[in-house]
Amino acid sequence: MLGSQGQFPLTQNVTVVEGGTANLTCRVDQNDNTSLQWSNPAQQTLYFDDKKALRDNRIELVRASWHELSISVSDVSLSDEGQYTCSLFTMPVKTSKAFLTVLGVPDKPQITGFTSPVMEGERMQLTCKTSGSKPAADIRWFKNDKEVKDVKYLKEEDANRKTFTVSSTLDFLADRSDDGAVVSCRVDHESLNSTPQIAMQVLEIHYTPLVKIISSNSWPEEGQSIILTCESKGKPVPEPVLWTKDGGELPDPERMVVNGRVLSISFLNKTDNGTYRCEAKNPIGRNSTEYVLIVHDVFNTLLPTTVIPSLTTATVTTTVALTTSTTTSATAISTRDPNALAGQTGPDHALIGGIVAVVVFVTLCSIILLGRYLARHKGTYLTNEAKGAEDAPDADTAIINAEGSQVNAEEKKEYFI
Repeated sequence: MLGSQGQFPLTQNVTVVEGGTANLTCRVDQNDNTSLQWSNPAQQTLYFDDKKALRDNRIELVRASWHELSISVSDVSLSDEGQYTCSLFTMPVKTSKAFLTVLGVPDKPQITGFTSPVMEGERMQLTCKTSGSKPAADIRWFKNDKEVKDVKYLKEEDANRKTFTVSSTLDFLADRSDDGAVVSCRVDHESLNSTPQIAMQVLEIHYTPLVKIISSNSWPEEGQSIILTCESKGKPVPEPVLWTKDGGELPDPERMVVNGRVLSISFLNKTDNGTYRCEAKNPIGRNSTEYVLIVHDVFNTLLPTTVIPSLTTATVTTTVALTTSTTTSATAISTRDPNALAGQTGPDHALIGGIVAVVVFVTLCSIILLGRYLARHKGTYLTNEAKGAEDAPDADTAIINAEGSQVNAEEKKEYFI
């Protein structure tokens, strides 16, 4: 702010956007009826007190008194910029300067250099340009709302030598991740009142398919089914995928069914083991991925108790005593702690060997006892048959004596224990 107190005029610098309205005010704290005057940078008088001196419809009087002279300039242009003077006609004349700054509004930016579509791996150069800014505008690049810092910046003065043309270039290699990305060029300038001007461009990148196989079964076993899904992403959209096994066609079309991108294999067996390939292609190129299928055996756990009944059944066919003995042994075995057996992963050979030894021992003992029993009964029969026939002269006499001895035998009985 320039000027002084008392008999000195006071003014203030003004900044206005091109096309706006500038208000110029000159004040005097103490004035003894002395006139005030506003003049432009060309020293042309605009107003002398309340009297208009310059024929310009854009200039109007706002207030005129002994202590203040205020005027307005509408539809300000860049040519209106400069130093304006307020004069107080005392002896000598006292003056105060006010500088009018006019801001040039930048034109709406434009992005050039984009051709659609762009192939993956190609170099892209996008240029954002704006003109008419004063002072020079600032340009910033964004990709999906994330600012890109590594850009080139160029500032050139316009022909009127007052405003500037600003351009910025974004240089990068096209990547599939850029497909569908929004690239924006933002122009910041103090004349825009914190509302930047933005130009946007949506990128279209063409690229070869990206292929991935997803399995529905992480541990396939014999007899089960498996579904292999081939996910392919590319631009343009890939054609229907091609399934092969070990470099050739699928060997069993009845069990191996292809539905679009899905391969279903039912009733798995060991012959299904191999490398399955999924291939996808589009006009840009082709790509493939592989899945190695290993069909596992059916997981089955057998407890030792399933073997014991077959052994006991074989030994029951001997005698009554043997059946009772083996039945007791089998009962004892079956009443063992089932939790102890459940913890085993295979047959207990020591236990089976012990059972077989016991069965053999019981069998042998039973055979010996049976033999002794039969031998003793046979000896008694021979002894009774020979009684009374020792002194007989012939066979008839021996038979008669033997019949008599039967009577005596009733008197003398013999018990066998």
